Amino acid sequence: MPRARGFIQCDVFTDHPLRGNALAVVLDGTGLTTEEMQRFAGWTNLPETTFLLPPESADADYSLRIFTPARELAFAGHPTLGSCMAWLHAGNRPRKPGRLRQDCGIGVAEIAVTQGRPAFVAPQTTVKPMPADLRQRLVAAMALPGTAVQRAVMLDNGSLWPVLQLDTPQRVLGVEAMRIRPPAFSGIGLIAAHPVGANVDFEVRLLAPASNLAEDPVTGALNAALGQWLVQEDRLPSPAVMGQGTAIGRAGRVHLAHDAAGRLTVGGDVQILVEGTVTL
Repeated sequence: MPRARGFIQCDVFTDHPLRGNALAVVLDGTGLTTEEMQRFAGWTNLPETTFLLPPESADADYSLRIFTPARELAFAGHPTLGSCMAWLHAGNRPRKPGRLRQDCGIGVAEIAVTQGRPAFVAPQTTVKPMPADLRQRLVAAMALPGTAVQRAVMLDNGSLWPVLQLDTPQRVLGVEAMRIRPPAFSGIGLIAAHPVGANVDFEVRLLAPASNLAEDPVTGALNAALGQWLVQEDRLPSPAVMGQGTAIGRAGRVHLAHDAAGRLTVGGDVQILVEGTVTL
């Protein structure tokens, strides 16, 4: 029998409402089937919709299920941070002050909330060279001069991210998203360093046709992988700010830093925009 359930819609990875990445959060998903959750996620038509549930692990504060309009995800960055802040906004309190433990498809994820800006510990990332044929096809599809590409890698942190580092932020922003289409390509991450003194350290884009998006507004998991890669090559200032969404009118800001234990964390501001109930 459908019933009223608490509901929040928030904007993640921005300090300017309506300039980040939208997320729908059902505050009590108890009793809903996977099919019902997926149907609602398709109806919201947002990049992700999440459902909060009682924890399955003894040391977790809550469980989380994450859905795109088409499929369920084991983990994603902006749903993790947005759901964490929605859970706190609803009046819940973590077992350990300042630190939440979220049970999800990859296990228990740790989220720090001591500074008002939630941050999760970045998963470990493996780095491999991008296959030469894929690099050539991507460069041709985006009409890039060969000299524009500084590095080409495959980053794997549970999701696989093909990434090209380009020579300038302007080059990153100038790529036409519609040039990357399935079935030829599933997606591509682009990154370039800004000059010292700019308001962000790196410009990032994710052209993501496999996710039914020409371009993802702000991507926590990709930025986590980029951060780990840059740390491995000793090229990441700490703290660092990644800008994403500029090309589509957003002002996404992903904050990368190291915690007291030396672990890379991925943080972002969350704006609560809609609060009420949904009947499910």
